[in-house]
Amino acid sequence: MLNLIGIGLSDENDISVKGLELIKASDIIYLESYTSLLQVPVSTLEKFYGKKILLADRATVESKAEELLLKPAKKQNVSLLVIGDSLSATTHTDLLMRAKTLNIKTNIIHNASVLTAIANTGLQLYKFGKVASIPFTHDGYEPETPYQILAENQSIGAHTLFLLDLKPDENKFMTVNDALAYLLKIESKKKQNLITEKTLAVGCARLAAKDELIFAGPIKDVLKKKFGKPVHCLIIPGKLHFVEEEALQSLQ
Repeated sequence: MLNLIGIGLSDENDISVKGLELIKASDIIYLESYTSLLQVPVSTLEKFYGKKILLADRATVESKAEELLLKPAKKQNVSLLVIGDSLSATTHTDLLMRAKTLNIKTNIIHNASVLTAIANTGLQLYKFGKVASIPFTHDGYEPETPYQILAENQSIGAHTLFLLDLKPDENKFMTVNDALAYLLKIESKKKQNLITEKTLAVGCARLAAKDELIFAGPIKDVLKKKFGKPVHCLIIPGKLHFVEEEALQSLQ
């Protein structure tokens, strides 16, 4: 059996009853550790779950999945814990498909993710368009895709959620400030007047955690804000309903 279990965004208490029951019945437990960051140490999870947890990096979930996850799951109960929801990332859906191809029984346990927790901003979820990721740049790698997605969403009045790059193994996490600087740099080249320092932006840090921070305002003000510890995300709102306007005003 292979269990893909979303454990929420904040701490050990976010686990569902179904998820906790599967964890306690598992022989092998991995925590996927490269697509997000939990707000508590792994040892806290181990104490709460009463189980030993192994860290799963990208290689474990992708190139070594056959050996470390799928093969054992043919005879044992294997659980992969995913920060946020169990199927928010494409790599987890791919793992699920591979398990089904091998006739391995699976369980999917969903939980809150950034895609739903952004409702804490007061913006309406059904008004979000395509989600964009902003990567770390290196060796001339500076894709304009996030800017293009923003343009597409703005053309239909939709809000744009930007997921920011992270490399937990290097203790490297993109900040809201970094992401805005990235978009402004592309704007300086494209000159489409899509985003300026007067554009409304919403910076979020540690969504759903006790020390969650959400700040809304013109980009020039958001750039001055210190958002603290990861994980961060950024929203450029589209056309606002008056209720959304009131919600964002309360966050300034």
